[in-house]
Amino acid sequence: MVPELNFLDEWIPEQMEPGTMFVLEKAGELGKPENPYWAVLACPSCGALGLITRQQCAGLEAMICGSNNCSAEYYFSDGNIYYRRPH
Repeated sequence: MVPELNFLDEWIPEQMEPGTMFVLEKAGELGKPENPYWAVLACPSCGALGLITRQQCAGLEAMICGSNNCSAEYYFSDGNIYYRRPH
């Protein structure tokens, strides 16, 4: 099963379920100029919130959950979330 990416229109942290994204209002103003932070994503495995970059949002870079209890690796493609397979 491939989880679908969900979006929130308003920043309501309590509504951030696993696989939910909120695009920052001032996206692109924080982080490295060549790859700024673009959104907040709730890990599709555990729901931990984390900032993601523009390249990650575009599916050009994978993400790793930053939670102490989860190490899920995933990326976006065509509006879906795909887990990276172990090598």
